[in-house]
Amino acid sequence: MRVVAILLLLTGIFICRSEIAAAVEIREVCTDTKCFQSEVMSTPEGREKGLMYRASLAEDQGMLFIFDEPAEYSFWMKNMSFPIDMVWLDQDKRVVHVELGVPPCEKDPCPVYSPQSKALYVLEVAAGQADESGIQTGDQLRWN
Repeated sequence: MRVVAILLLLTGIFICRSEIAAAVEIREVCTDTKCFQSEVMSTPEGREKGLMYRASLAEDQGMLFIFDEPAEYSFWMKNMSFPIDMVWLDQDKRVVHVELGVPPCEKDPCPVYSPQSKALYVLEVAAGQADESGIQTGDQLRWN
C-alpha cells in the first residue's frame, strides 16, 4: 500500500513538472550574428518576476518581455544575483535603447533603468552578450 502511494505521488509530481515545463514559451531571438533561446514573459505576473531569484543566465539564453502597447517601460534589478544587458525594441523589433552590464540591486531603493523612447519589447541577456553580438540602437532583431 505504501509503495502504491509513493508511486502515485511521484507520478503526480512528474506530471505537474511536465505541465509547468511545457507551459514555458521559448522564442529564438536573433541578431545578425547570434540567436538567444528566450523565455517569453507576456503576462503581468511573468513580467513582474522576470529573472528574479535565478542563479544565472547562459550566454545563449535570454528573456523576452512582450507588452500590450508601446510605452517607456522601466526595469530594476531587485532580487537579482547576476548582471545583465537590457535591450528595448519598438513594435518593428528595432532596438531603441540598450543598457549594458546592469548590476544586481544591492540595497533599496533600487536604481531604475528606462529607455529613451517607447518600446513594445525588452530582451534581457547575460551581461556582455549584447555588446558581443554587436547590438546597437537602430538594429533590427527577429523572432517567430
